[in-house]
Amino acid sequence: MERKDLLELKKRFKKEENTFTKVCGCYVNSDKEPVLKFRETFHSLPDDEMFKYLEIAKKTLSGKIGNNMLELTFPLDDKFENEKQQLLMMIKKSGLNQDGLLDILYESIIDNYEDSGNYLILLYHDIYDVMVKTSDNRKLDESEEVYEYIICAICPVKLSKPGLGYFNKENQIKSRIRDWVVDVPAAGFTFPGFIDRSSDVGTVMYYTKNVKEPQIDFMENGLGCFSKQTATNQLNTFEAIVKETVSDKEVSEKVFIDIQENLNTMIEEHKEIYEDTDHEPITLTKEKVKDILVESGLSEDISLRIEESYEEKFGEEPPLAENLVDAKLLKKNEQKKTEERLLNQIEELEAKLEQVEAPNSDDQEVEANDEEELEETQEETKDYDVVLHVKPEKLDAIKTEIINGQRCILVPIDDDEQMTINGLDNLL
Repeated sequence: MERKDLLELKKRFKKEENTFTKVCGCYVNSDKEPVLKFRETFHSLPDDEMFKYLEIAKKTLSGKIGNNMLELTFPLDDKFENEKQQLLMMIKKSGLNQDGLLDILYESIIDNYEDSGNYLILLYHDIYDVMVKTSDNRKLDESEEVYEYIICAICPVKLSKPGLGYFNKENQIKSRIRDWVVDVPAAGFTFPGFIDRSSDVGTVMYYTKNVKEPQIDFMENGLGCFSKQTATNQLNTFEAIVKETVSDKEVSEKVFIDIQENLNTMIEEHKEIYEDTDHEPITLTKEKVKDILVESGLSEDISLRIEESYEEKFGEEPPLAENLVDAKLLKKNEQKKTEERLLNQIEELEAKLEQVEAPNSDDQEVEANDEEELEETQEETKDYDVVLHVKPEKLDAIKTEIINGQRCILVPIDDDEQMTINGLDNLL
């Protein structure tokens, strides 16, 4: 099952393009009792109803393959038969026109589907004339195959939310009436599978909205198929294997993140190598798990126990490597690393600033010597009325001159030069 096959079907679910022949339904209450059954010719439906039914049908072919969408297969007996598969084949061939067959399917769903509330079982019948496609993906006006199939959608029916509404006749705002509303599908399936643009009666394309609880009992007993774990279930199982083996919580968190990073690196390298080809995704076999654990630097004892648990849980059908990557965890960990790098950079800058601002021992010694020299000079000159300190290069420029009968000392001062008299700056 590939995304392009699902999209090819869904693109036709429009008013002008769909070829649905019939839609049937069975409304089930919270006591698991059928309340209403109906059958309608699809194209006789009012437009607003038709659009709602088309949206529901689209939803049963939506979501991530391997997580929301699972490809289930039928186990066969010694005669290469499967009772549930035969029932679905007969319903498909009848075009949803035999009530007895529909009742058997409704009963099977009611007995095996877990829901404590009300829900609606919808069945669609369609015949799709699959057109030949050229190598450049253009459709030719020539039929390749006729794909006849049924879609089943199981939709919760819930009371609308309480609230206020405007009532036109009374011209009032008051509490509106709560209605029973059909919600989007919680589960569903399409039979037979549409694989490589062709009908595959050995498979069912199964949809689940809740990827944590995909209704395993319904897969096995309601549809008679081998059950499958969703990608979310597989990731949770893998995480539990690692963290239960490494008992220390803090250490187990770090070990799991290291494994996640190495697993993601392996996938990225695989994509780069086969970038220009239709490469198959990596299946995480026990051998590949062993390589990842070696890369993560785990001890031989812990690695062996993880490998054994992995073999026990996934031995018969190893998951795809991409299903075991927690993208949210990796993103969160990368953000944490970035924050730590920024904090380290800030600490380094603060340390450098402290070194610049704090005087070193040599500077302190020079200042102490200057203070001693100043004290000695003040002691030597304390009997003089005028004491002049200038830089050596100024000595030749100093003159004495009689001004207004008073002898004065003249010291030339440039505009950009600083001066102090008795510790006071720029008095002149």
